Amino acid sequence: MTGPVQRSVHSIHVHPVKSLAGFAPDTAVVEPWGLAGDRRWMVVDATGRAVTQRQHARLALASAVPGHDGGILVTAPGQAPLTVTVPEPEGTVVVEIFGEKVEAVPAGAASDDWFSAYVGAPVRLVHLDDPAHRRPVAPDYARPGETVSFADGFPLLVATRASLDALNSLIEQGDNPGEGPLPMNRFRPNLVVDGGDPWAEDQWRHVQVGEVRFRVSKPCGRCVVTTTDQSTAARGREPLRTLARHRRFGDRLVFGQNLVPETSGSVRVGDPVRIID
Repeated sequence: MTGPVQRSVHSIHVHPVKSLAGFAPDTAVVEPWGLAGDRRWMVVDATGRAVTQRQHARLALASAVPGHDGGILVTAPGQAPLTVTVPEPEGTVVVEIFGEKVEAVPAGAASDDWFSAYVGAPVRLVHLDDPAHRRPVAPDYARPGETVSFADGFPLLVATRASLDALNSLIEQGDNPGEGPLPMNRFRPNLVVDGGDPWAEDQWRHVQVGEVRFRVSKPCGRCVVTTTDQSTAARGREPLRTLARHRRFGDRLVFGQNLVPETSGSVRVGDPVRIID
């Protein structure tokens, strides 16, 4: 007789600036809008619209890690390191992320110049100063008062190693085997889970990760960012070609699940992951 499936947190990932590389701590505090420090900063263009790897793949080669008192240290090839402090919330600007208008605080001219030089276009860096009130979770999937950072739409993203292994097996059997196997960083999750069967997360509704309970909101639709090699910024065709054949849900190509925290606490590498329903 087999016992219950054992699942645990394999790794934790925090991306301080949307679309930049982040870091992998052993533990992270879960706030209502996501992991502490995750995607609290974002690059926008001259019109205030979000700039991501969709427009500038080389953002993948830049990296942000925590600095002092909520600030960040940003590095990138060919650029001097940039230290950014949290700006004073003396005035906000309206920025746009996937059609949503959100108030944010400009990081300042030095940050704008650094990022503009790096991407080769006029851009600005902004900070989400008040995540508890600035941006609600998509109303079709949210409860009253739930908010999110500058993540694509939900506070956290979870993916499993079993599903990545299954996807890489499908890529190997497909038209572009030379593009695999793909690493997990193509999918930019917050939590990576070890153990269990491939695609089992499709059936999850509530999960307990260590001391924190999450609601599973919806599958994560994937975009061109997943085709971007996070170490070179080169684009390919996978995994979208294979997801289109095997993981199409309506008009979405799906990998991973979006989470909303229902309790507070911390998550740690090695924490048990329990499927509640």
